[in-house]
Amino acid sequence: LELISMDRGGVGRLGEDIAARYLEQKGYTILDRNFRKPWGEIDIIAVRAGTVRFVEVKTVSRENSRGDISREMDHQPEDLIDKRKLAKVARTASLYMESKGDSREYQIDAVGVILDPITRKARCRLFEQIL
Repeated sequence: LELISMDRGGVGRLGEDIAARYLEQKGYTILDRNFRKPWGEIDIIAVRAGTVRFVEVKTVSRENSRGDISREMDHQPEDLIDKRKLAKVARTASLYMESKGDSREYQIDAVGVILDPITRKARCRLFEQIL
């Protein structure tokens, strides 16, 4: 992907694009992205193995990683997901399922993305059932 503006919004959008591709490689089918309601937002809605997955994506840019972004996972972007954010995601997920009349199992996952704009590499980690 083309590295877009690395302001906060640009980092987030790029991270979500990378996370969506990463999830597809892991067998997820993307149903929706950036589902917004006044009470919350879900970055990615996908399905895998018959379970609907509501995925929160957290992205950080590491401009000083010296090409070794594997060491950068010591500072995990997914640590930025707090209890209040998880509660909003859970509420939005529940209302999404209800509004669609979807009775399938669902869960909340997270993907942490670290971007290195110098080497133009990204690293992702998937966390399933975080709530």
